[in-house]
Amino acid sequence: MGKTGHEGSISEIVTGTLVTSDNKKISFQHFKNGFREVIVIAHGYYNSKQCVTLRNLASSLGDKYDVLMFDFRGHGKSSGVFTWTSREGNDLGAVLDYITPRYSRTGLIAFSVGASIGVNVLARDKRVDRFICVSAPSDMSKIDYRFWKLDWKRDVFYVMFDPAGRSGKGVRIGPFWLPKEKPAQNVHKITAPTMFIHGSQDWVVRPWHSRVLYERTTAPKELVCIENGPHAEFLMRDHPERFVEEVKKWFSVFKDNSEVT
Repeated sequence: MGKTGHEGSISEIVTGTLVTSDNKKISFQHFKNGFREVIVIAHGYYNSKQCVTLRNLASSLGDKYDVLMFDFRGHGKSSGVFTWTSREGNDLGAVLDYITPRYSRTGLIAFSVGASIGVNVLARDKRVDRFICVSAPSDMSKIDYRFWKLDWKRDVFYVMFDPAGRSGKGVRIGPFWLPKEKPAQNVHKITAPTMFIHGSQDWVVRPWHSRVLYERTTAPKELVCIENGPHAEFLMRDHPERFVEEVKKWFSVFKDNSEVT
């Protein structure tokens, strides 16, 4: 636990571990900026709460919201192995158990496979008030990775050799053959207003995935396509101003952002 200056106020950073229903330890950081609303950030595959772009996002939101970041199993400092969305819903469930009783409203922004997990969880768990789904696969079996679309200098070099890009990267891979829920079959059950964000040049999960999810969503919804945008967390890296603008606009429904005394 520590304190740090942020936008002229004092923020308390609480670091801890949560235990899931299947006994996995989930590492988290809770940025307590003094607000009544919180936004949970759920990373994508091969990332973690130490990812520089996600920490920049957390910092950008800290002038209006408290923020919680965590590591899915098999990533960062959490235990276990990654099961390709089969059991990670337990991780997000443990986070919501911890965070939602502490705030008047809870938002969730989730990336890539983390967004697919978010869709499946929110289809049955109504504790999230507003959701942003970034580059989500509508079906894990239909991810359309295209290695020839990579920007080798800005993507491969960034992740492998740039200290900022390497920070927070890595995964411990588990079984991929376990049964998986399909977000496209669950998204209509979500009641929270949901925004879908996708990059037009996403080489991993093509934009059609978000269009399918958007079309099947029955809650209040919006679809944002960022022109020339890449995949998931790279959207925040390459288009930070546009990305943060869209995020803040969607979460602006939170009206009572008075500081906690």
